[in-house]
This record gives sequence, structure tokens and C-alpha cells, in this order.
Amino acid sequence: MEGILPLYKPAGLTSHDCVFRLRKILKTKKVGHTGTLDPDVTGVLPICIGRATKVAEYITDAGKSYEGEVTLGYSTTTEDASGEKVEEKKIEGTISRKEILQVLNSLTGEIEQTPPMYSAVKVGGTRLYEYARKGIEVERPTRKVNIYSIELLDEREEYSGETISFRFRVSCSKGTYIRTLAVMIGESLGYPAHMSSLIRIQSAAFMIDDCLTFEEIEKLMETGSISSCLRPLEMALSHLPKYIINDKVAEKVKNGAILPVPEHLKNSNGPISVETEEGKALAIYSVHPNKPGLLKPVKVLRNDQG
Repeated sequence: MEGILPLYKPAGLTSHDCVFRLRKILKTKKVGHTGTLDPDVTGVLPICIGRATKVAEYITDAGKSYEGEVTLGYSTTTEDASGEKVEEKKIEGTISRKEILQVLNSLTGEIEQTPPMYSAVKVGGTRLYEYARKGIEVERPTRKVNIYSIELLDEREEYSGETISFRFRVSCSKGTYIRTLAVMIGESLGYPAHMSSLIRIQSAAFMIDDCLTFEEIEKLMETGSISSCLRPLEMALSHLPKYIINDKVAEKVKNGAILPVPEHLKNSNGPISVETEEGKALAIYSVHPNKPGLLKPVKVLRNDQG
């Protein structure tokens, strides 16, 4: 069994829980997820099976899109609805649509975020949530992330009440915490806030409409038709630049040969998918660090005809 299974992750399970359950359903050990989703978050979680586990990191590194809800009026320990209240401030007067749009616009582009204490980021070899559970506050590294777009999904012109909630859609780079983004939106509007719900609607080339539930996967296994729903590992690499090679060069690639940089990839710095004329990805290459004009293999994906 080989390929990528777009899973619809239900609430209440960690990404690791999903992998554990799928190993049992699919009766195979070589199963890996493509980036952590918090237990409360639902939506797109591409699962790599068999040889496709080699390309999991390229899905993880690609952009993501979410639909979420921010609630103004109080903040929580976890920055989402599962945490305990930390700070509370009732909304005074009304907040206009224009004010919210200005804030969303100000948070578009490259921004700095500090990961929440309840997150899987490691500090000193220990995950932040482990410190948080012990009540230990540690200094967290600030990081730069990219917010490609934020769209307000609410039609109201004015917002009022002791608390205010509104939905938004965001496309962002890897490493972005939408929980933290919700808190930042609140801070910009002058109120403590948290993310009250979140669904991931896209991960790399995988969309929410592509996803299967655990129940659907179980039925496909029972009928022996699961392979028809596995996406090729090339889908994980669809956002990478391509280097198309002939059969003669393919044999060298399978053995990890160094290649000259083709003209169309002269300015490429990141990973490159080296593929056959039939569209089979054989390896991932990158610019050689010590030899100008050459590419070196990062990972050979296929060294046979499979």
C-alpha cells in the first residue's frame, strides 16, 4: 500500500491518535501524518502511507488554509476554547466592520508570533505543553510567519454584546498558530480574545472536499477498494519546481548522482522534484552547497520501476 490518504480529522483526537487508528484499519505500520493538528481542530490531515512517508515533510512545509472563529471578551490559558479563562473584559459599545477589516489587513504579510505555552514547540529539548502542564513559564522563541490572506466571513456592519464572535478564513505559511493569530486580532481591537473554533480546509494540494472520514476508510477497506482513494506521492510535491529527465538520466538519479543545474532552475534555492517524462517523482534534489552549477540529491524516492 502506497500513497497519500486525505483524512478528515475529527475533534478529540491528536494527529498521532489518527495515525495509530489508521495503522489498525489499514493493517500497515508505515503510516505518518503531515503536521500536528490540535485535538479540538477538525479538517484536512493528509496521511502518508508506505513509500509516501518519504514526502510527508513537503506537505508539512507547504501552505495551509483555515476557517476559524475568534471570540473577543476573554482570553484562555491555551488560546482556544479548551483552556481556562485568564483575562476578561466586557465589550464596550460597538466594533465596526471597518475596524475589524483594518486589523485583519494589518496582520497580512510577514508577522512575528510567539508560540503559545500549550504547543508542541521545543525549548531546551522539552515541549512547551509539558512545561505548561507543570505550571512552568519559559521564554519562548519569537518566529516570523507569513499570512498570505485573511478574509472576514461575517456580513455584519456592527458588532456588539458582552462578547463578540466572528468567523474568518486565513491562508498562511507553515508554523503559523491560528490560536495566536486570534489573540493578536483581539489585542489589536483592544480586548482579550481566543480562538473559539477552527477547521483546516486545505493542506498543500489537499482540500477538504477530498477528505475521507474514518468510517468511510473502514468501508473502503472492507470492500477492498481503498487503493482507489490513495493519491500519488507526487501530489505532495506539486508545489515544488520540476526537473524532467529522460530514462538515461533516471538511472543515474536512482543511484544518487549529482546533476547539472538546468537553465530554468538557475534561481531555485529550495527543494526540486526530479521526475520522469511520465510524471513519476524519482528524487528530491537541491543546489549543491559546495559545487556551483550542480544539484545534489536530498532524498531518493524510487530506485526501482515502482
